[in-house]
Amino acid sequence: MDSPLALYRRYRPETFAEVIGQEHVTEPLRAALAGNRVNHAYLFSGPRGCGKTTSARILARALNCEKAPVADPCGECDSCRDLARNGPGSIDVIEIDAASHGGVDDARDLREKAFFAPVRSRYKVYIIDEAHMVTTQGFNALLKLVEEPPPHLRFIFATTEPEKVIPTIRSRTHHYPFRLIPPRLLTSYLSELCEREGVSIEPAALPLVVRAGAGSARDTLSVLDQLLGGAGPAGVTYDLASGLLGYTPDTLLDDVVDAFAAGDGAAVFGVVDKVIETGQDPRRFTEDLLRRVRDLVIVSAVPDAPATGLIDVSGDQGDRLVAQAARFGRAELTRAADLVAAGLTDMRGATAPRLLLELICARILLPGADHTTDGVLARLDRLERRVAISGTPSADAAPSAGPVTVPGQDRPAPSRAERAAPERAERPDVAAEAAAAASPAPVAPVAEPADVIPPVPEPEPIPEPEPIPEPEPEPEPMPEPMPERAPEPPVAAAAAASATAEDAPAPGGLGLVDVRRLWPSVIDRVKAAKRVTWIHLTQNSQVVGFNGDVLTLGFQHDGPRRSFESGGHADIVQQAVVDVIGAAVRVEAIIDPGADPAAVTPAAVDDARTASRAAPPTAPSTPASPPGDGPDWAQQPEAGGSPPAPEPPQEQTSRRPRMADLQAQAEAPREDPDAHVDLDDAEVDPESSAELLARELGAQVIEEIPRG
Repeated sequence: MDSPLALYRRYRPETFAEVIGQEHVTEPLRAALAGNRVNHAYLFSGPRGCGKTTSARILARALNCEKAPVADPCGECDSCRDLARNGPGSIDVIEIDAASHGGVDDARDLREKAFFAPVRSRYKVYIIDEAHMVTTQGFNALLKLVEEPPPHLRFIFATTEPEKVIPTIRSRTHHYPFRLIPPRLLTSYLSELCEREGVSIEPAALPLVVRAGAGSARDTLSVLDQLLGGAGPAGVTYDLASGLLGYTPDTLLDDVVDAFAAGDGAAVFGVVDKVIETGQDPRRFTEDLLRRVRDLVIVSAVPDAPATGLIDVSGDQGDRLVAQAARFGRAELTRAADLVAAGLTDMRGATAPRLLLELICARILLPGADHTTDGVLARLDRLERRVAISGTPSADAAPSAGPVTVPGQDRPAPSRAERAAPERAERPDVAAEAAAAASPAPVAPVAEPADVIPPVPEPEPIPEPEPIPEPEPEPEPMPEPMPERAPEPPVAAAAAASATAEDAPAPGGLGLVDVRRLWPSVIDRVKAAKRVTWIHLTQNSQVVGFNGDVLTLGFQHDGPRRSFESGGHADIVQQAVVDVIGAAVRVEAIIDPGADPAAVTPAAVDDARTASRAAPPTAPSTPASPPGDGPDWAQQPEAGGSPPAPEPPQEQTSRRPRMADLQAQAEAPREDPDAHVDLDDAEVDPESSAELLARELGAQVIEEIPRG
């Protein structure tokens, strides 16, 4: 007796109506067949086992059916019987496996045979399976034939990787993408097949079979065929399916989830030990645990997810999921899912998967050691559950410090004065004040003799307060005009803001004012180190900013700044600041037109002296004299006059010193800057000196010509 065929061969669809999960492909094809609008070439693509080759055979049967054009083959003519599920096949329908016949020689042989007319059918149909395995040369050999085939020729390409089919072929076909079959549809289809086979299957085992098939009809039927072959008198049970397919039993997953909810580390690691002792794969257990936590996250957000089919589980398992999700908080479940997912990623390729699994469980059990937002939210969820279980009253329900109402059969509650300390009761004045200020606690009436208790008068009704008539609004007095204040000059406001910024100390306690106060000492230290750097600090730059970490030097021109940065002078200044101030800072050079160097060059003093001698005396009240060139008394306003005009911006006055200052500095005895410096200093940079002479004095250095 011959063994029966495999399930995927016995139940291969013979019409488009029997193909499940591909309605987006079968319906357009049936419409094209019924309207006789069939193309000469088709491309079927999609995952394996989803019906590409089967649909190609059904299309070939419909094309060669004697009743064509028809949407579905009749199944009665010779062509339909030859191409049936167990038929011998048709000589006019040729199936080619491109994995072994994808070369250029095979394509040339196909091209030569394609021009012959079909023997018995209307069309000669070529079904090229695994079309992505055809080489580029093979596709090029078929290009002309696919583009302009003879009237009797039809091509159907089936592939799992349509991007590997060259664009010239793909553009000449009608592309139909196939998809994976939904799990619910596969579950109902498997139940129907089991009824046809006469084998019972537990509802809890069906999701395992569908999960193992991963959306492929052929793979799912192969798994079901394996289970049907090993089923006993009880049919396909859950234990049989989980054991053969290698999935973690639900009992282990329930145990570990309950242990996580209770914070029982002994039970959690006991489950891990049981997983290892039973020979299960730790990676598969971690994957199943991640799937279970995912289901709990969905159930926590949608409590009726198992009933509505959002989660494909059996009825009793859905009830267990709802009960387990109620023992967790959403933040705790999300944190656990993140930890398991990250651990599963690290477990791939690891040599000690059990160790990683135990570390994952330890992290889930200890949200207190997790200082991230997820860990804090997980601890918060745990506290809320404990409060809900223990019934601890909240802060709003806590007893207040006021008087407590006692039952009527008890004695009257003592007043606040009676509950006072003994030492306070000994002082009559304090006790009296306490008794007068304390309000009596509301107590129920106590049955005592009538002659002892005086009659209590009925409380008089409190009269409602009479409405107070609202006073008529008085006219608001007109506000007195404030004396106009002279606008503050913008230069003065900027100076005030700058002074405020300078006075603000840095985070380390050292401010810009302190640095400027110690800056002469820094310059002296730099002078002893390198003369060119000293010249940059005294004649070209000024300290314009300091924030504790960065010391900013302002240069009026870009040339000196670039010379300062390229000459390595910033390191010398940084070391000098460390030696003098004791602060490790970074020196930064910027262009600041308002920067006023601390020292004035001798050449500028001589120019100022020459200008003062040559210039004619100017009257102080002459308005044409620019501000800043005359004496200070010339800028003072007369008594009772209008306020002085705003001063010009600092950029204009800082570039050229006033004449009076230059004269005073010129008449003062000048100190030779080279008095304490050896002129044969080996560290003077010749290139920087030449650039400095050319910029300041307009001189040109001529190389010395050796005398012959």
